Amino acid sequence: MRQVILQDFDEAVRAGARRARAAAVLGLAPRTIERWRTVEGGGEDHRRGPLTSPANSLTAGERERIVVLAASKEYRDLSPKQIVPTLADVGVYVASESSFYRVLRHEKQMEPRTRARPATSKRPRTLVATAPRQVWSWDITYLRAAIRGLFFRLYLTMDVFSRKIVAWAVHEEESAERAADLIDHAARREGVQPGELTLHADNGGAQKGFTLIAKLEALGVEASFSRPRTSDDNPFSESLFRTLKYRPEYPEECFASIDAARAWVARFVHWYNEVHLHSAIGFVTPSSRHDGRDAAILAARTKLYHAARRRRPERWTADVRDWSRVATVTLNPERPERAPTADVAA
Repeated sequence: MRQVILQDFDEAVRAGARRARAAAVLGLAPRTIERWRTVEGGGEDHRRGPLTSPANSLTAGERERIVVLAASKEYRDLSPKQIVPTLADVGVYVASESSFYRVLRHEKQMEPRTRARPATSKRPRTLVATAPRQVWSWDITYLRAAIRGLFFRLYLTMDVFSRKIVAWAVHEEESAERAADLIDHAARREGVQPGELTLHADNGGAQKGFTLIAKLEALGVEASFSRPRTSDDNPFSESLFRTLKYRPEYPEECFASIDAARAWVARFVHWYNEVHLHSAIGFVTPSSRHDGRDAAILAARTKLYHAARRRRPERWTADVRDWSRVATVTLNPERPERAPTADVAA
């Protein structure tokens, strides 16, 4: 590849182009061209790298001393953030905290060495819905009230497959009891059978309260939770709340009363379920997909488009628009693992 670039460069120069301009067109600096011609060995572009160590780099003895100190009985239970000031208190300076971290990381000495390990949380398992009443997502959001600092709580439950809002309520407080009542009524109204449904929620107190968990067990509904403080694990509910609060008719200031809030939400739910053409499910309404009517709607669109193409084929440069039904919806899909990056020691 380098030889091809050099040939193109030489050809441009022979044709009258300035060396700097020819190099710039190739995305290179003139000095790079010179180095490729004159320097042997080195990396792919013939660069040898630094021939001397930086003047401020740690010596081999200093690096070894860091490892020995960190592993000593006196300091082995401390982090570098604690080791460095502790050494300073006895008049000893070896290196900075960042140097401690770099050296220990390079030596694979950064694993927790006591029972007090950092708190970790795993991604919630992947949930796949191929029909309604398989995966629901629910959450609570605040609706501003007329009194400063006071909010109403909106409880919303969505069927992930159809995007239909299957349950909602507005209350003055946030509690597991209210949530349990909401899910109980929705499950019975939807005819949910034991072992059929998984309910995904955030990690809040109302979502993990004993009353709600007991109700889910009684209904035969499996509970699924997001990681603490990770809203991305519950994206369907978060997206629904954004749609709700960005509606043009959403009150800019506040809701005058809880009855006013309930009336507004009722109108929104009707629009969202019965009128709104949802882009993620083929631009059909959530209610039509929930009831299975969307298959006929999408088939009719496909038939219409094929008829239009037959009438005026010269207007179509490719196939007709794909109106296929979205067969599956995935909540928290598996993500490919990133390749580990090498840690460069000081």
